[in-house]
Amino acid sequence: MPQVFKIGSYWVYFWANENKPLEPVHVHISKGKPTANATKFWITKTGKCLLAHNYSDYDNRTLNYLAKAIEANRDMVIEKWLSFFGEITYYC
Repeated sequence: MPQVFKIGSYWVYFWANENKPLEPVHVHISKGKPTANATKFWITKTGKCLLAHNYSDYDNRTLNYLAKAIEANRDMVIEKWLSFFGEITYYC
């Protein structure tokens, strides 16, 4: 799992196996070690975050905090996605 960046104790990362066809650009977030059922955010064409699911069961305050951090680093996320997967599409 390539780590994209950290926000305090939260890991923001990609799964190395994102299915074929490749899913639209997104990140997974977990507190501490990456897990299979982590919270997932899509990155939209406009650079905003859209919550795909919150399997980690973070409260709304934490979700807002994480979304803002991802949006602030969206260019890096997109650059790392392209570098790792070699292609990119957007959820919306």
